[in-house]
Formats: sequence, C-alpha cells, structure tokens
Amino acid sequence: MHFVTRCQLDRRTMLRGAGVAVGLPWLSAMQQAFAKPAADGGAERPRRFVAMTLGLGLHAENLEPVGVGSDYEPSRYLRPLEDLRDRYTVVTGSSHPGVTGGHRAEASLLTATPVGNAGGGRNTISFDQYLAKHRGHHTRYPSLVLSSRGTNSPSYTENGSMIPAEDSPSRLFRRLFVDDTPAERTRQADRAKQGRSIMDLVGDDANRLSRELGRSDRDRLDAYLTSVRELEHRLAESEAWASRPKPKVGVPVPQDVRNPNDFVGMQRLMSSVVKLALETDSSRFVSYHLGGSGGVVPIDGVEQGYHALSHHGKDGEKLEQLALVEEAIVSAWGDFLRELRDTNEQGESLLDRTSVLLTSNLGNASNHDNRNMPVLFAGGGFAHGQHLAFDKKRNYALPKLFVSVAQQTGLETDSFSTTTGTMQGLEPA
Repeated sequence: MHFVTRCQLDRRTMLRGAGVAVGLPWLSAMQQAFAKPAADGGAERPRRFVAMTLGLGLHAENLEPVGVGSDYEPSRYLRPLEDLRDRYTVVTGSSHPGVTGGHRAEASLLTATPVGNAGGGRNTISFDQYLAKHRGHHTRYPSLVLSSRGTNSPSYTENGSMIPAEDSPSRLFRRLFVDDTPAERTRQADRAKQGRSIMDLVGDDANRLSRELGRSDRDRLDAYLTSVRELEHRLAESEAWASRPKPKVGVPVPQDVRNPNDFVGMQRLMSSVVKLALETDSSRFVSYHLGGSGGVVPIDGVEQGYHALSHHGKDGEKLEQLALVEEAIVSAWGDFLRELRDTNEQGESLLDRTSVLLTSNLGNASNHDNRNMPVLFAGGGFAHGQHLAFDKKRNYALPKLFVSVAQQTGLETDSFSTTTGTMQGLEPA
C-alpha cells in the first residue's frame, strides 16, 4: 500500500546502515528524552511516586470519613491511621472520566484512558511510566512494576502495551541489591553497546529519508526518531549502570510468602522491599498492583474467599469478613507510610519526598461500579490532613491528582490523559 506526499514509500521501507535495519512508524508517505539531556541534571532532591492499586476495591461505608475538610471523623478503616492524619488526604467522589468495564478497568487505573467494556480499546501511557520517561533516567531502574501475584499490572507503555509485573519480593531484592557476576555485567554492557551502535548506524539513512518527506511526515519521523534516541540514551545509561556495584542494605534476602492466599502478608513483604528501593534511590517510580485472592485470607474471623467477599451483595456476614480483610490492607498501607515517615533523607522524611497513592478501579466491587473510586493519597510534600469530598453523582476527575503530582515532581504540564488542571484543594505544603 502506498500513500503520496512529496514522495512514495513502501510500507516495508527501513532505515539501514552497515547491515542492520530498523523499521519505521506508519508515515502517510507509506501511510519521543533524547532530543536533549534533562536540564535539571538530577542534582535536586528527588521526588518519588508509588501507586498501590487494588483489584477488589474498598467498601465505601467503612472507608469514607464523616465530615469534610480537616474537621472529619475517621472511619473504621482510618482510625488506625490517626497518627498519620496530617500526612495523607482522603478523596471521595472522584473517578476517571469515561472509564467503565468493571474489572477490565484495571487497565485504566494509572492511564485514566477509557478502553471499553470489552477491553479492546487502545490504551496509553500510565502515569508511573510517564514520570519514569521524564525523570527515571537518574536511577538504575527508571521504574519498578510489581504485583502481589502474577504478571498483570496497571503500567502501560506509550503504545499501550502492558508491562509485566514482578511478583516475587526475593527476586526483586536480588535484582536491586545483589551484584551480578562479572560475566553477567559484561553481557549486560555488550547488549547495551549493541543497541546503541544500531541507532548510530541508521542515523545517516534517517537524515536522507527526512529530506524526501513532506512536512507532516517529517514531523512524524522526527517524533519517532526522538523516541529512538531516548532508547539509545537509556541504553547508554544501562551500559554505565552495568559496571557499577549495587547498593548494600545490610539485610538478608527475604523469603517469599508461600501461602498464596496470604494477601496482606505479601503486601507487607513487597512494601518493605519497595521502601529499600526508595531509600537507596534505586528507583523513584513504583506501581504495585494488589489484584486480589480467590482463597481465604488467613485472618481470624475470615472464612470465605476474598473475591467472593468483595461481591457481598450487602450480606451482613460477608461484609463483616470483608471489613477484616480490608482493614488489614489499609493498616499495612499505613505501616508503609510510617516506614517512609521515619526514614530521614537530607533533613526531610522519605515520605515528604514520596507521593503514595492507594486506590482501586472499583468504587463498588459488589456491582462492578467504576465510579467513586476509593482514594487515599499521602506524602509528596503536599498539605494533607483533609477529606476532599466531591460530588458522588457527578464525579470529579481523578487524573487531576496525577497532574498535581507531575507538577510537584517538576514537570511543566497541565494535563494528563483526558484531563486538564490540578486537583482542587490539594496544594503543596
């Protein structure tokens, strides 16, 4: 198939050099961070973002406080967090505009992009990867994509591909803190060098092709090559990191939780490794998806499977058992905040430098409703200690929170996904 601008190009046209070839994006003639290094140089005190996402929601009646602003009464789930009251914000009446699909909306948790009830729509970049794209080059790992079980994650690349998650705390620990063998270091550096050489070799061919294209296609090609150069830059950084020793943390490799239904145990263990990753500045942007367990969570008083309890149909016995599970989840999240709060980084707490989000795609897991998402948001240098209560019938756009975090991280942007502007009432401290 051919399209025409100033020239005709076959769809199979490649950029070639010294025996290598790189495929092109779709141009109308056949049909983006390496442009310049980051100006900040990475010298400023780092800002970080951790998203903990739940696949089975949090029961609103046990989560949402009574009252608004700073003068609210904590709910059952929030009472154990009273010592953290001035470190986090409760948000109600918010969701991702246009996102539906029940469980399928897990794909939209961090992208805020509607992908349709059948999950067939094209997704976009998730917020953690957006931050990693612009700020992740300062650390060995631009981002960490994790889960409690399995490879599913809410993290997506720019072309809408899901990034598989790591679900083993012990493997994550080894990846972060156990040095590779000299042979493996050499292999990593060689792979990075090979990738960089390919980008160099096709450069002249790309410049020649650009002169033959119309303006629209030149813009598309330039955007594509910019993204290729970003990859090249990351490969160069990978080569440098391969020769550097990993940080030492003075704790043994953790033992993975063997009971597949110990949902909260897995949450606590992975959170402890995430804290070490942040503390050592191994990565600054983390997504951790707690997708849920079909089995019985080992908590006293819980006798039915977690997934079945989340679909309670307002049954009182199920609701009480569900409350025990969710109370433990929120309490474990609170303990993670305390660990960050009690860790000093250049005169500030690690929590003050780290925005921590706990949310779910399901506002009501029992009927698969994606409106009124549960949202707890902590740290990051924001003024907290409040309940931001928005309209539960006409939900406030939750992506505005992402814009607030992006700006706090130093990015000059006023939009993310389908939404423009920062979150009303959420201000820097």
